[in-house]
Parts: sequence; structure tokens; C-alpha cells
Amino acid sequence: MGTVTLGVSIAVPEPYGSFLQKRREGFGDPHAHGIPTHVTLLPPTEVDASSLPAVEEHLAGVAALGRPFRMRLSGTGTFRPLSPVVYVNVVEGASSCAWLQKRVRDASGPVARELQFPYHPHVTVAHGIAEEAMDRAFEELADFEAAWTITGFALYEQGADGVWRLEREYPFADGGDGDPASAVPRQSGATRPPAASR
Repeated sequence: MGTVTLGVSIAVPEPYGSFLQKRREGFGDPHAHGIPTHVTLLPPTEVDASSLPAVEEHLAGVAALGRPFRMRLSGTGTFRPLSPVVYVNVVEGASSCAWLQKRVRDASGPVARELQFPYHPHVTVAHGIAEEAMDRAFEELADFEAAWTITGFALYEQGADGVWRLEREYPFADGGDGDPASAVPRQSGATRPPAASR
């Protein structure tokens, strides 16, 4: 069956998601159109396609333990010079993101993996582009603010074209309004693949 590249993330809802995606594109990041705006819980991870059912079962179990939490974004930061990334800061909700990502990557699960760097939740707005453009992203989004309630996360698969597409959403067991199926905010530009291709 081959392998697939998966990622797990928290969507940045509208209107913030498309706004930041368009700004990322405007800074000259060639990957902007293929990467919906998000906070990463599991970075790109290659797994055997036959393990997808186990991955989905594992993520459903993590979501069942989750509870809604407040997320707030404010201002910008950078990983330079260690990594060529400019991002929007997660100033509220970081500990909940850390809790979730640790369970997603649990050593006993199907997507267990070590991270290259310590986990630091953020929303990337520029990656691997010219230093001048990175500086512009850092400065022009310094006043950015957004806040919303997180009610779940999602599994994405990277296509052969490099575009990340929604595979499945995982609402928390307690959606906050008593409805376990309450909608998970979609990432900007995300599309659910046809059932036949999943």
C-alpha cells in the first residue's frame, strides 16, 4: 500500500485563517497555498498506509480525553537563526496544546516520534524565504490579535502535489455546548478528500 505523510493540527478559524494564509503568500512563501493556517500537534510524519485505521482510532481516543480551551494569538516571534521561521505567538492555550501533542505522539501509539526541537506551539507566517521578507512578516504582523475556543483538532494528509488536505476531524468529547459533534473550525483552504480516495 505504500506510505502516506500525515500531520495533526488545530485549525485557525475564519476570518483569521485565510487572513494569515494570504499574508504568508504575500510575503513570498511559496508553500502558503498548500498549508492551511494551523497550530501543529504532530509535524509531518510518514507512516505505512495500512496503519491509517490505527492512527484514526488513536486520535479519536486522544480527542475523547480533550476538553475545550481558549486560544489567543498575539504578536510575532521567530526561531531564527536556529530555524528560518517567523510565527504568530500563542499566548493563551499553549499548555493545552502541549498536553494534546504529547498524547498524539505517545510512545505506545501508531505515530510515536521524537521532535527535532522542544515543542513550542505557534502559527507559522513565513518559512525559508528571504531575510528581508522574514523581517517584513515579523514587523507587519506584530500587532496581530485573535482569540477563540478550541473544540477539537484534525488529521491532514499531504498529497503528491505538496498540498495538505483534511482527512478527518476530531471534536473533543465535550464540545462545550453538550454536543460532542460540534463543528471543528476548518483550516483555511482545507478540503475533505472524496471518500473513495481516503
